[in-house]
Amino acid sequence: MKPRKIEDIQNFLVLGSGTLGLRVALQAAISGFDTTVYDISDKALASGKEIQIKILKSLIKSGNIPESDFDGIISRLSFTSDATDAAANADFINESVTEEPEIKEQVWKQFGKLCPEHTVFTTNTSYMLPSMFADASGRPAEFCAFHFHDVFTARVVDIMPHPGTAPWMIELLDDMGKRLNQIPVRMKKENPGYIFNTMLMAFLGAAGALVTYDVASVEDVDRSWMGNFGMPSGPFGIMDQIGLDTAWHVTHKMKDSKSQKFASFLKTYIDQGKLGIKTGEGFYKYPNPGYQSPDFLK
Repeated sequence: MKPRKIEDIQNFLVLGSGTLGLRVALQAAISGFDTTVYDISDKALASGKEIQIKILKSLIKSGNIPESDFDGIISRLSFTSDATDAAANADFINESVTEEPEIKEQVWKQFGKLCPEHTVFTTNTSYMLPSMFADASGRPAEFCAFHFHDVFTARVVDIMPHPGTAPWMIELLDDMGKRLNQIPVRMKKENPGYIFNTMLMAFLGAAGALVTYDVASVEDVDRSWMGNFGMPSGPFGIMDQIGLDTAWHVTHKMKDSKSQKFASFLKTYIDQGKLGIKTGEGFYKYPNPGYQSPDFLK
């Protein structure tokens, strides 16, 4: 496959309509790309469309996007549960499916066969390595990790190649990150957790150990962090924002005893359907979590 440049990319495909996938897709549409969101669940797609409209209206209300752009952005978004239809005209894929290696491998085998020869493949996995799925895609040289954070507030995007990634992919992804209004950072080699997540998981793991080893309560751990750093939330409030299921997917794969103990603790919440902000309850209840109360730090 000949090297691709940002000018060659028109049709942007996001695989997975979860929290991050929806935000990446919306930013792609805002940035002028014709954007398709693919998911196996029509119900998830319908819900995702409503979520994107809410986010877009919020961005307009905050003055980040002109109201006159609304209709144009919406017109560039489409949704489908038909994999063949999703892949047909894709120039660029960013995959954001569940953090399970078997599912990701299956998705890449499927889309590797369905996509045109020119399609660029990227994965948005939070903790896994691109080399785990590059061969499954059938085109490892055009495969790279392109990992987003929040997209609208935390604007860093990680570019992490595997040993077989073509050098031109790095330049393309750097340009794509800037086009998507992100701050691209380049990884020199594969590293689980990229840059920020490596630091974040050390921080969250320490907080988890304080609670699971009965040193302090969830609330007091958050109070300590918020009070000392003047932050709006602590580690457990942050986990509610990330999603307790996402935190569990990462921690339960770690082999050390502290991580395993913390993963078991997270699982008790997940089993109750308490995944954080997206379900209305995690360590705190939303939309008015305790850590936002004026009395929380008193």
